[in-house]
Amino acid sequence: MAILLSGGGSNMVRLIESMTGDHPARPVLVLSNDPDAGGLAKARALGVETAAISHKAFKGDRPGFEAALSVPLAAARPDIICLAGFMRVLTADFVRQWQGRMLNIHPSLLPKYRGLNTHARAIEAGDAEAGCTVHEVTAELDDGPILGQARVPIQPGDSAESLAARVLAQEHCLYPAVLRRFAAGDRRPILLP
Repeated sequence: MAILLSGGGSNMVRLIESMTGDHPARPVLVLSNDPDAGGLAKARALGVETAAISHKAFKGDRPGFEAALSVPLAAARPDIICLAGFMRVLTADFVRQWQGRMLNIHPSLLPKYRGLNTHARAIEAGDAEAGCTVHEVTAELDDGPILGQARVPIQPGDSAESLAARVLAQEHCLYPAVLRRFAAGDRRPILLP
């Protein structure tokens, strides 16, 4: 499987660390849109091949960026792609190539709060809980069949940052569990309390 990221790669690290023993998947590539993404060095330290295609070189040309992104993906030949903090919106054409084989983790209890600033939005709405969702990627932003969710209570006095830290801890548990099940051909959702 290949992992696409844009930042530090904490979910990527958890996914790679989980793929040992009888796990049905193995990492073949970590790919970033940012050559300076901290996750690339972490992936190399874990012995996984890396590549970077700067989206800045393709300003206004998403299809061109995705064509360049497809070159290292084609060479690595993954069966599954996991988006792990990949902060680029992918076109419908790119998504169609990987339909049914691409996963994403999103920091909200979808279908609530698609897009950005999910933790602040949940707090502002007065929600009792927040969480994260792993879903199959479709052409619609933060949509697609839900494969897992983990819930986190919103505590009095929570800031977006404090809530994000607790949700991230749940992401680190949920994403590896969903990937193991998905790679084994099981799409039943995993629900963590």
